[in-house]
Amino acid sequence: MHWADFAAQTLSQRGNKHIIASGITPSGEFHIGHLREILTGDMVTRACKNAGMDAEFVFIVDSADPLRKVYPFLSDSYEQYIGCALATIPAPDENGNPGNDGRSYAEHFLEPFLAALEQIDVRPRIIDNYTSYANGEFAEKSRIACEKAHEIREIIERVSSRELAADWFPYNPYGHNGSLDGVTVTGFEWPYVHWTQDGKPGKSDLNKADGKLPWRIDWPAKWGWIGVTCEPFGKDHGAAGGSYATGKEISVLFGDKPPHPLVYEWISLKGQGAMSSSTGNTIGPLEALELVPPEILRYLIASTKPKKAITFDAGMSLVELADEYERLLSRDLQSEMADEELSRRQKVALEDAEGALRMSRIGDSTGSSVSFRHLAMLAQVKSDEEIIQSLGRDISDKLARMRSWISGAYFPPELRISVRNEIMPGIDSNISNALAESLGNCDWNPKAIGEAISSCFKNNEISPKEGYRNLYLAILGVEKGPRLAPILSELERSRVLDLLG
Repeated sequence: MHWADFAAQTLSQRGNKHIIASGITPSGEFHIGHLREILTGDMVTRACKNAGMDAEFVFIVDSADPLRKVYPFLSDSYEQYIGCALATIPAPDENGNPGNDGRSYAEHFLEPFLAALEQIDVRPRIIDNYTSYANGEFAEKSRIACEKAHEIREIIERVSSRELAADWFPYNPYGHNGSLDGVTVTGFEWPYVHWTQDGKPGKSDLNKADGKLPWRIDWPAKWGWIGVTCEPFGKDHGAAGGSYATGKEISVLFGDKPPHPLVYEWISLKGQGAMSSSTGNTIGPLEALELVPPEILRYLIASTKPKKAITFDAGMSLVELADEYERLLSRDLQSEMADEELSRRQKVALEDAEGALRMSRIGDSTGSSVSFRHLAMLAQVKSDEEIIQSLGRDISDKLARMRSWISGAYFPPELRISVRNEIMPGIDSNISNALAESLGNCDWNPKAIGEAISSCFKNNEISPKEGYRNLYLAILGVEKGPRLAPILSELERSRVLDLLG
């Protein structure tokens, strides 16, 4: 059983109606590591719906979270906004300075991520946390937290094994300057939390966005008022003493049932470690989608169990991943699973493969008629017009992504080709002449060309190693490269014969 179907089966024991949630703080550029959380939630939602349950996926934008520091991509001008809600501070311009286009910091980083979600067929209900505070959605949970401050302190200190500060309070007011920093709570009287900042008193209304709950309390409060029944989250939150461990106890204190946890591992960039929005070590989702077809990006997540780490490699591993996906598309998995002689292990593998394929589909698409690997070759030997004329207008988006990949730094050197425009000096004329004769009389398709080359070497007692070296040099100017027969079949026969002299 695919991991998303298993999660749905587990959730079915809680009832038929489910809200699966995902939440991210827009502190910097979203990256494909964030897509793992989003896609995990989306796939569980799909699996619930496939099982006949009433399921909704929500994406919580933690825009009430404060700017914690001046990140490397920001100018020092942002020092004044440290501690302020991301929804209330200006978006950075191209130089990292506070901009004046009217957008908030949170909106600036959220918008491209939402655009990427549409491309990968994820359409959650968006819940903005700052707006939710402003609308009073957190008021009741905030009241309980303030009234039961001692109980919540005990839970956090016991479960996390850390001692909270003497002046700690389960609600953080925004001070006179809009920052959470330097604010000391002095009392609570519904609906107000009283406080001082730099000796000046103030009060925050729990019915408004005058402050926020600390993360370990904010999280279970959201579960409660939204009605979350399942939420994927990173392994840091799921560690012993982590925020889920404290959150599930605080959730019960709020009178709610904590959601089913689904812990996932990180996505790392090959050779660079885990991605981080705040350090800038990222590949953005839109950047990734300029290179990777959406269904392949979904398959990357769908084909890997959540607790297994993923190393994202936009080079040769991407080609191999696409090959794997396309092989699955070509199989009749339903018929294979109907075989009564399958071993238990074979059946599980087929169920996983079928589930991964089902979770990877974009709308009603059944995939392209040309493989990812073959398109990589076509895009290097033919114009867009020629390719579209041959394969149809539907290939346009995939071709545009392929062009971006080929022109960028991630394209594998072993797949890069450049067909020569003139005869290569120094090649063995006897071998070239023999090849020209064979290729001049065969059918012009990959299979026939491959057979003609092999027959030529055999009939003329040419070493295959030396024969292929000469053929690669004549056509591509290098001694080895991708399989030649498919490349030759896409070139005019006359051009190939001219290059062989």
